[in-house]
Amino acid sequence: MAATAASGLQMATARPCISSSRGMVKAGAAILGANSKGAPWAKLASGSHISSTLPFERTLMSSSVKLNKVVTRAMSESSENKPVSGLPIDLRGKRAFIAGVADDNGYGWAIAKSLAASGAEILVGTWVPALNIFETSLRRGKFDESRLLPDGSLMEITKVYPLDAVFDNPEDVPEDVKANKRYAGSSKWTVQEVAESVKQDYGSIDILVHSLANGPEVTKPLLETSRKGYLAAISASSYSYVSLLRHFIPLMNPGGSSISLTYIASERIIPGYGGGMSSAKAALESDTRVLAFEAGRKNRIRVNTISAGPLRSRAAKAIGFIDTMIEYSLANAPLQKELSADEVGNVAAFLASPLASAVTGTVMYVDNGLNVMGVGVDSPVFKDLNIPTDKHQG
Repeated sequence: MAATAASGLQMATARPCISSSRGMVKAGAAILGANSKGAPWAKLASGSHISSTLPFERTLMSSSVKLNKVVTRAMSESSENKPVSGLPIDLRGKRAFIAGVADDNGYGWAIAKSLAASGAEILVGTWVPALNIFETSLRRGKFDESRLLPDGSLMEITKVYPLDAVFDNPEDVPEDVKANKRYAGSSKWTVQEVAESVKQDYGSIDILVHSLANGPEVTKPLLETSRKGYLAAISASSYSYVSLLRHFIPLMNPGGSSISLTYIASERIIPGYGGGMSSAKAALESDTRVLAFEAGRKNRIRVNTISAGPLRSRAAKAIGFIDTMIEYSLANAPLQKELSADEVGNVAAFLASPLASAVTGTVMYVDNGLNVMGVGVDSPVFKDLNIPTDKHQG
């Protein structure tokens, strides 16, 4: 089954379709601890961790489209050589490939923004059936507000590739997918072909991000999940990361970083998050540790995964109870605030930077601390306890 573009932990595919200005994004170095309250960030409310196939019914004719909009440089030429105060996340001169960007409100987009704000050049992979809508929206400026970086410039996406991470190479693609009108006009979108295209276009990358997931039976309890649905979830949500890393490692410069997105359902029971998705996330986390060892020893590549809390996104609506999960987190997490996608993006920028040069094989929780809780403190059982609440909330 095709990998669905996912804005939370998720899934997508891509093909070389959009190419904005070819120059590298010269974004200013992001500073840890900098006050960003005044920055014109559009709030990105992303979603939980699964996306089922999106209803893109248009025929997607993917021809390379160039963005004519002039993108402001995030750092003026005169300031590029000035020393930066504080502790910088400086990714200038680095190139990132982010698999799983199909709209402007998910984890993949937020990570792209944080990497761009830190100076990295951005390449993205978009699920083939979502490609035409994504590139059209990008070209027409529908994402311009969301492209705003902290200094007021716009994030530049150097190129968009069509990608379906469920298929490793052309031989894996069944005839019904080849004949599907949603794939018409697209080519070279399997993992192997995309890696080859990126190598041909740019030679190498420094950062690889896996923001993909799909569980066709996510609404079904595990006991009602079919073998086909279970294996589809594993293939799209966890093996796709193994495949991406396997094919992109030859392009990655030593000292590079690879990041995926997971969810606490990998280790705790989350009723309603079914269809084998909890198993897929558990596999992803286990694979992260093994890949960290293998990629570290052979290629000096760091491999980490971010376990993010519940966020709103189009993809999260697939599981049907995202609002309930957000309310639960607000009531029970140590930090009583709603998580935003840019908070996940900022942690990804840290993990991709030299500041995390000794960090690999980890599951990094970005969930306001919800993962540490053993009970739900909003339970009536605790009504007589003097449980502190955030006086600044709201």
